[in-house]
Amino acid sequence: MSRVRQPPLVTGISPKEGTSWTKVTIRGENLGSGPSDLIGLTICGHNCLLTAEWISASKIVCRVGQDKNDKGDIIVTTKSGGKGTSTVFFKLVKPDKIGILDQSAVWVEELNYYDLRTDRNKGISPLSQRPANPLGIDIERGKVPHSDIETLFPGKSGDFNSEKFCATWYLIENHSAASFEQLKIAANNLKKQASKKNEGNVAYVKGGLSTFFEAQDALAAIHQKLEADGTEKVEGSMTQKLEKVLKSASTTADTLFQEVLGRKDKADSTRNALNVLQRFKFLFNLPLNIERNIQKGDYDVVINDYEKAKSLFGKTEVEVFKKVYAEVETRIEALRELLLEKLLETPSTLHDQKRYIRYLSELHAPGDPAWQCIGAQHKWILQLMHSCKDGYVKELKGNTILQSPMLDVDCDGRPSPITRLNQTASLKRGTSFQSGRNDSWKYKTPPQAEFVEKLTKVVVSQLPNFWKLWISYVNGSLFSETAEKSGQMEKYRKNAKQKPNDFKKMIQEVMQCLVKLIRGALLPNTLGQEDVVIYGGWGSKAELSGLWLAHVVQTVRHTYESLTALEIPNDILQSIQDLILDLRETCVKVTLRHTAEEVKKLADKEDWVVDNEGLTSLPSQFEQSVTQALQSLKGVIECKPAEGSIFQQQKAQDTLCMLCINIIQAFISTLEYLSNKPEGDVDTMHVSADISSPDLFGSLNEEPTISSEKKLLIVLSNCSYLERHTLLNIANHFEKHGFQGIENITKASTESLKELDQSLFEKFIEIKADPIVGSLEPGIYAGYFDWKDCLTPTGVRNYLKEALVSMIAVHAEVFSISKQLVPRVMSRIVEAVGEELCRLMQCVSSFSRNGALQARLEISALKDAVSIYLTDEIRLLEQLLNEFKSGMHLQLVCFQTASNYEKKT
Repeated sequence: MSRVRQPPLVTGISPKEGTSWTKVTIRGENLGSGPSDLIGLTICGHNCLLTAEWISASKIVCRVGQDKNDKGDIIVTTKSGGKGTSTVFFKLVKPDKIGILDQSAVWVEELNYYDLRTDRNKGISPLSQRPANPLGIDIERGKVPHSDIETLFPGKSGDFNSEKFCATWYLIENHSAASFEQLKIAANNLKKQASKKNEGNVAYVKGGLSTFFEAQDALAAIHQKLEADGTEKVEGSMTQKLEKVLKSASTTADTLFQEVLGRKDKADSTRNALNVLQRFKFLFNLPLNIERNIQKGDYDVVINDYEKAKSLFGKTEVEVFKKVYAEVETRIEALRELLLEKLLETPSTLHDQKRYIRYLSELHAPGDPAWQCIGAQHKWILQLMHSCKDGYVKELKGNTILQSPMLDVDCDGRPSPITRLNQTASLKRGTSFQSGRNDSWKYKTPPQAEFVEKLTKVVVSQLPNFWKLWISYVNGSLFSETAEKSGQMEKYRKNAKQKPNDFKKMIQEVMQCLVKLIRGALLPNTLGQEDVVIYGGWGSKAELSGLWLAHVVQTVRHTYESLTALEIPNDILQSIQDLILDLRETCVKVTLRHTAEEVKKLADKEDWVVDNEGLTSLPSQFEQSVTQALQSLKGVIECKPAEGSIFQQQKAQDTLCMLCINIIQAFISTLEYLSNKPEGDVDTMHVSADISSPDLFGSLNEEPTISSEKKLLIVLSNCSYLERHTLLNIANHFEKHGFQGIENITKASTESLKELDQSLFEKFIEIKADPIVGSLEPGIYAGYFDWKDCLTPTGVRNYLKEALVSMIAVHAEVFSISKQLVPRVMSRIVEAVGEELCRLMQCVSSFSRNGALQARLEISALKDAVSIYLTDEIRLLEQLLNEFKSGMHLQLVCFQTASNYEKKT
């Protein structure tokens, strides 16, 4: 009776998982007494007996059957022990698809590979293969039209092998209906695939373990066979034979696979190169991308790519990477030069300047680009200012003074302020030209005024950006975060702290240039000889009128206000304040001088038409001229904030006071000229500049004929009114506008006016009194009259009557012009007649009684006739006589008759 064996027991299997046809080693107990005792072997329910090889009662080697992606027991069945059990499990996994370029321990047929796109074998080029479903979730295609996807992603592709692969395109095309949970699963699948690829050579070695184990098992079987034979001779013979066989096999294998292995090595090298190119394509494509982005102006993209490459490959030791990175540095250096060139280009906007400075700071450009830009802008502003002056000076010397289009019309099509000012000034000149003539010459802007306006526009438009650039440089807002992180910011801030004095000199140089250019155009006498050569050159052109100088003052004031708004220190702007003060003072002087010239021309406007007060329009015109001049100077004389008074210096006060006196003196001279002007005389010295007007001589010829005596009376009447009213009004106007030394102006003007008045009065009296006085002596002695021998008086003789008639004619003439002049004139005429009559009486050697009575009669008659015009001496006598009569009233009563006394009492 045979002994019953224990059933088989599987306690271990190696490996524990694998694909179909994986060779495994099964270990356990009671696995059979020999190969014939082994009658069954299943792994995961698949029969593996066909490939089983019994080694011993504790070891069996076999291959796993077809895969179904499951997990199960290892069951061994023997004749002696029956069906056994298992304490371990084996996991049957689905084999990975091996691509042509993947490492593998087994040979892969290249001509018939497995196409993952269609899940079937195809004989096409292996370079086009790609995973069919890398995400591991269901694919749903065709829900979104291909044309719509192309519209959303122009220039992109959903193909894995394309350089323009777009993941979003792939998701829309294949998984547009996937839920969020499915996308999470897909993300996990991608992570697993990535971790498998990262295993590298370990996975390759792991995949080739079965082949290695087979070789070891073969060598073990050979050694076991040799041990079983038991002889060293057989062992040596078998070992030699085995070595020969292995050597022959190796030689044959080398011969057979030499070409294949060579191709494999070449393919491995190519694959490795492609992997390197694919992995580091960012670096290899970077030089070309930099060039393209520079051409497109995408400097931000270039800088970001460069920073990325610098962080990855800046310290690389790989020669290939060093070479490519060196090319990148070459392109970046060229970009630095290009950006610096663009930064220093002029003109440029503040936005562009800040942008280029930020780019250069991010590229770690050497030096200090921001300070270089500030220096370039400083030179540019100075160049613009000098070019502006040179352009106008050349036009002026070439006699091609044209209105600048920039100043002709505002942006809305209306005349600019300077053009409107010019037109207003021309219309106020009051010329006698006909409107039919071309008057375009009147509206030309003086080149100096146009130059100042354009120059200030240059400064006001350029300096704010220049100042803001400096402020941004100081506070560090010019530089990027990259510069701050890399330590560049500290370097720039340190440089900025050392530059305030240099920048202050730049601003002062701009201010000095502005001031000297304006002085060279308008106030060349205030510059030194060297500065006149640099900033002058305008030649001896006529100075600007007061109206244009006032406009220039207003322009410079606006410039000062604009610069003050930038918070530029006051000490830098002090030169502009000094310029404004000098311009204001010059404007007042020029206006007063021009007013004096205009006053001289008032003689041409005298029409000799008097009003009820005996005045012509001349005093009113004179006062109006002065008033208009002062009114035009109102804005110039008034002090703006931080401005000083033009009267603050004694020298300026004296000069302006003298100019005011000159205006009044000019009018007094005009009156004197009019008083001496012969009848019908045309004075070309006082004719206005519009001599070519066709109406000029016609209007002069139409002047009414008027006697010189009447002109004297009219001028005297005007002088009287001037002294009583006009001079006082003008003094009030001067005082109202802040002029100093009004008392001196009034005193000097009054003295000059009185001198003229007295001179003209004496002349008029001489003209009128001489004929009357001269007729007295012939009249007295007419008919051989003799005071010693004359008849009894019968009445006043005719000579006295004729003299009184002549005096009445003078009275009528004066009264017709001015009532106020009648007492003054008649008093002098009466005085002259009285003096002559007194002289004649004194010349008489003796009087007869009748002669004395006749003389007494005529003197009394003259006295009674002109008693109202008696002189001060006669009035004094009358006063003294009345005082005598009043003081001796009682005593004098005795000399009166009783009837006369009774009448008086």
